[in-house]
Amino acid sequence: MHNLGQTRSARRADHLLQTPDTFVRAPLPGMQKATAIVHTAPAMGARFTQYTAEFEEGGSLGPAAVQRFVYVLEGAVAIDGACLSRGDYAYLPPNHAARVCAQNPARAAVIEKVYRPLPGIPAPVYFTGRESDLSTAPLMGDAALEVRTLLPDDTTFDFAVNTMTYLPGATLPMVEIHVMEHGLLMLAGGGVYRLGDHWYPVAEGDFIWMAPFCPQWFGALGKTPAKYLIYRDWNRGPLADEP
Repeated sequence: MHNLGQTRSARRADHLLQTPDTFVRAPLPGMQKATAIVHTAPAMGARFTQYTAEFEEGGSLGPAAVQRFVYVLEGAVAIDGACLSRGDYAYLPPNHAARVCAQNPARAAVIEKVYRPLPGIPAPVYFTGRESDLSTAPLMGDAALEVRTLLPDDTTFDFAVNTMTYLPGATLPMVEIHVMEHGLLMLAGGGVYRLGDHWYPVAEGDFIWMAPFCPQWFGALGKTPAKYLIYRDWNRGPLADEP
């Protein structure tokens, strides 16, 4: 049935809600037997790129000149000899030669960003991890909101990626307004997101981009936990031309 132009997706100056009914797939340079759903990019004003890579059997994603973070959503991928399955992830530094390959159909969230070095601080190196191996930490002491930190919390990294899990009824403890921008992919469950002065129902599969200083708040609804993967710039100065 035709949707008659209706969608939950919305684009404002300081945020984007992109829902699966509006996804458009296209190949990116270096992809073979794979396509990308580009969620946000510098063309929209973001200082990073985030997309979902969908691999066919034998599909691959070529090396990148920028740093890259890969989180497996479905199936399995191989990177530099490591086999990663759902919930596993990898960090690849700029100009790392490894390809991301899938023997069978798979999906992965991919974040790419130009690296901002700090004087005297070495750049990060390639590594892989498994989300289920990480301990959880309550956000601001609230045990109903669990945070897993996927990248090491040190100054070699200029961005952070976490997963956040909300038990039913859990909420952020405050409306946040800050200099960091976010890319957020809903992994499970749903709820209500405040972005700027707008309120949106959100569900598994949705993507949200939040510009710096966009007012933001989330509350989980339903009978199952809500979970998302969230990016933020981190450990660097707030001006584009400074570390």
